[in-house]
Formats: sequence, C-alpha cells, structure tokens
Amino acid sequence: MSITLVIIILTGLISYNAFSNRDLFERMKHYPIVEHSNKEYHRLLTSGFVHADMTHLFINMYVLFIFGEYVELQFQNYFGPLMGRVNYTLLYVLAIIGADLPTYAKHKHNPRFASVGASGAISAVLFAFILMNPWSQLLLFFIIPMPAIVAGILFLVWESYASKKNYGRIDHDGHFYGAIFGIIFMIIIRPSIIPDFLEKIVSIF
Repeated sequence: MSITLVIIILTGLISYNAFSNRDLFERMKHYPIVEHSNKEYHRLLTSGFVHADMTHLFINMYVLFIFGEYVELQFQNYFGPLMGRVNYTLLYVLAIIGADLPTYAKHKHNPRFASVGASGAISAVLFAFILMNPWSQLLLFFIIPMPAIVAGILFLVWESYASKKNYGRIDHDGHFYGAIFGIIFMIIIRPSIIPDFLEKIVSIF
C-alpha cells in the first residue's frame, strides 16, 4: 500500500471520529493562542488530520490521491523505494507544520483565529508535482484548464491576495506557505529539480 493511501485512510478515520467527538476536534485543531500560551505545539501537526466537515475532508483527500500517488512514485524513482517513501512522508508531515508556523507567528495573540485541515501539506505535494510537470494540464479551482505552471502562479497570487483581504473562513496563509514549503523542500532534497524544471519550461518554445 502506498504512503498516500495510508495518509488518506488515517486522515479519514481521525477526521470522521472528530466530527462526532468535539473534544478531540478542539484538542487537535491549529489554535495559535493556545499553542503559545499553553505550549501545545502538537497542534501544529495534529491539525492536518482533522477537517471541518465531510466536504472539506473529501476535497482534500481527493486532491491528495490525484497528485500524491504520482509524486510518491517519482520520489521512489529519485531516491529508491525506501528513501523515496521516507522523503515523501517527510514532505507531507513537515509541510503541515511548515504551513502552520507562519499563522502561529501571525495569530498567537488572536483568540479568533483557528484552522484545521491538510490543505497546507496538499499544497506542498501539488507544487512538488508542478516542479516535476510544469506543462501538465490542471483544472484551476476544478474548473479552468491550464498548464500546471500557470495554475500554480495564479494559485499563489490568489492565496496571497485572499489572505490580505481575509476572504472566507479559509486559512489562505496555510495554502500559500504550504506551497512555498513544497518548493523549498524539493530544492533541498533534490537540487537538480531546478535545472530540470527550467529545461522543461524552455523546451515548450
């Protein structure tokens, strides 16, 4: 069984349990003011395994399945079967934390901010995919077909703008910084990803 499927099953089980167990949900969610005051830093990780509702869970796990299976396989091609799985797991787990740390710093004195979900980690996986396949066709917001590199740029622009405007009850910062974490992680573990990416970009011309 792939690591991606293990993550999906684990996240699904924990999230589903938390839907009916409010105490569990409250103890796992990303809540910067409580993390700061009570030193409950485990929330920076556990928040990635609980979701607001079934729709939130389904969308995140569907996107993870679509892109995660491919990225995980490529990691095994890059690093071998064992280290590929290890590095892919690190990408996902560390991206949850990496996506939450900026909002921790930003909202650690704000009692009105809290967030849940795996979106930051999934953004990291998605941008790892974009680095590998910049000209693949993606559906931006599941609607508009365009090259992955274009969709990625528009995604970053939108999430940055939406964060500044406080659009909706969505952690846009988590999406943005998860994507950035994915890019940085890929550069660190496989520096050749950048020249490979640039070669693919210019090859279309």
